[in-house]
Amino acid sequence: MIQGHQSWVFESKPTILGCGAVGGPFEAKGALAKDFDLLHEDIWLGQDSFEKSEKKLLEEACQIAIKNAKVKKESINFFISGDLMNQIVISSFAARTLSIPYLGIFGACSSSMEGLAISSLLIDNGAAEYVLCGTSSHNAATEKQFRYPTEYGGQKPPTAQWTVTGAGAAVVGKGTGPKVTSATIGKVVDMGISDPFNMGAAMAAAAVDTIEAHFRDLNRDPSYYDIIATGDLGKIGHDIAEEILKKDGFKFQEGVFKDCGKLIYNKDQPVFSGGSGCACSATVTYGHFFKEMKKKKLNKILVVATGALMSPMSYQQKESIPSVAHAVSIEA
Repeated sequence: MIQGHQSWVFESKPTILGCGAVGGPFEAKGALAKDFDLLHEDIWLGQDSFEKSEKKLLEEACQIAIKNAKVKKESINFFISGDLMNQIVISSFAARTLSIPYLGIFGACSSSMEGLAISSLLIDNGAAEYVLCGTSSHNAATEKQFRYPTEYGGQKPPTAQWTVTGAGAAVVGKGTGPKVTSATIGKVVDMGISDPFNMGAAMAAAAVDTIEAHFRDLNRDPSYYDIIATGDLGKIGHDIAEEILKKDGFKFQEGVFKDCGKLIYNKDQPVFSGGSGCACSATVTYGHFFKEMKKKKLNKILVVATGALMSPMSYQQKESIPSVAHAVSIEA
């Protein structure tokens, strides 16, 4: 089961039975709009707060994933979820609605693959028959908590990123579909960066550390995968990660090394360095990548979700931004 120092290899190859990807109006204008299961025209979603809107996004993604997996909600043993709001209230309140035994996690934007890795571990060990995992983010809710309310109209530097409004979820079990074959759990890496408008640079080294650990533990190189996608480094962070990996001797064929934050929006959208947020890697993986694998356009992918483990309190106390990345390999 354990291979190398920090990787799991799943002998039973747990299956992603069904997924759900939900987005907001900005995502509806993005490059991957056709791969979402549901898109909303209004970021409020008929709610009276952005936080309630995000909860609805997560609930919808979970319900769609359950429907697409063709399983009964009552058959699902556990719900694993995390988000960016204080005390992961979005996930906890969604768990209240779903009424499924719940494990809350926090890996910031790495929570998507952290949840998928833990879900696969439970299935592989026979600790569950079905596990639902998901995560969400909301542009206005996240900006309000970690930076400045959007109503302030504050200017942002080119290094800033655009938090994805959306949610992604998957049901993991045994059956037909893309298989989760391995996972590499990342270490916390801190580059000493404290600027919340430069998250890509803060997380780049964590992504590199996990990618190199994955190749080392599993004795693989980049040629094994059709796509290796970081979570939400954006243009600046992804360029940094690619440069470090090349210096360390890892060579990528053209188009293999990608970033979900660079994929999700069109080039003419004002997203600065690219997309970010828990929903960034979740919606791209459970929407775009999952559909491409079902169409047999992709066979083997490695998703390396990245997370900045800061809080409003740590930022106010001028702490640096520790980061982590978790990698999951999915094979058709």
